[in-house]
Amino acid sequence: MAPKKSVRRIGVLTGGGDCPGLNAVIRAVVKTAIREYRLSVVGFENGFGGLIQNRAREMTEKDVVGILPRGGTILGTTNRDNPFHYPMIIKGEKVFKDVSDRVIENIHIHNIDAMIIIGGDGSLSIAKELFEKKGLPVVGVPKTIDNDLSATDQTFGFDTALNTATEAIDKLHTTAESHHRIIVLEVMGRYAGWIALEAGLAGGADVILIPEIPFKLEKVVEKILDRQERGKKFSIVVAAEGARPVGGEMVVQRRVEDSFEPVRLGGIGNVVAYQIEEATGMETRVTVLGHLQRGGTPTAFDRILATRYGTGAVNLVMSGKFGEMVCLRTPNIESVPLAEAVGEQRRVPVDGDLVRTARQIGISFGD
Repeated sequence: MAPKKSVRRIGVLTGGGDCPGLNAVIRAVVKTAIREYRLSVVGFENGFGGLIQNRAREMTEKDVVGILPRGGTILGTTNRDNPFHYPMIIKGEKVFKDVSDRVIENIHIHNIDAMIIIGGDGSLSIAKELFEKKGLPVVGVPKTIDNDLSATDQTFGFDTALNTATEAIDKLHTTAESHHRIIVLEVMGRYAGWIALEAGLAGGADVILIPEIPFKLEKVVEKILDRQERGKKFSIVVAAEGARPVGGEMVVQRRVEDSFEPVRLGGIGNVVAYQIEEATGMETRVTVLGHLQRGGTPTAFDRILATRYGTGAVNLVMSGKFGEMVCLRTPNIESVPLAEAVGEQRRVPVDGDLVRTARQIGISFGD
């Protein structure tokens, strides 16, 4: 496969939140670049911060030995350090500067011909800007446990997070049933309910609350009381962190002005649990999975998908298809322009098969 542009040296970084499978992508990028195309590879540390601060290292096959089953990323990552909106302290005050020219200078210092940027919508939006505004030859790789990128059938990291959440529901079932309690499990997902919906289905939840379907507390309570009347003295409620009541707002933990995710969601589980206990008189407990969903060994599915993405990204570079992102179009790995990849969020279709299936087996969405 001959490149349209002479490429001898590529850079790679991981940006945004970590997730299982990042190391598998890095491994595939390094091995494919070296073995298939005889390229050299430079890894930038801690996301775009490495590009800004010129923190980089040469990567060989020795550097990726044994990392396939490891969670996290050997390069480090951050959901800050946007080069077009970079925080700096000047005369004792925080200001934001465009340091994207510094990024390009550092890339030139390392004689890099193209960059592979692995990240979610925030990181890929920056990749798109670097391509469009600075002419940086860039290829994107979609990463997020939230599975909310519309241009691909699935992102790596999601399957592992889903399995973690499902296992948690399995364990909560036994303690909820033993103590005749209601247990609310809060899971990640930001503005999309994929983790909550699929984990709830796989784990046998009784109520699933997702951002796409605003809920009414009385409907949730109605479901729980109906189960109680039928002799089922416990219930499992799975709440996506972005779930909200009809006419209400999402629960925000805090706002972070210099982050890719300026609104940090979280807390809906505690809110719902308190309201359920008040309305039913039944003891209600909360489990917040939080960053457990981001960690640990990636599933076989995520390892394979991440490996296919890493190899696919190098192939795109060598085909001169810059400004694009690798994507899964089942069963094939294809590509799509970055502008399409970050243009629209992939959310749960409220009239789709998954929601319909859940309703038909008796799961309530609180609507």
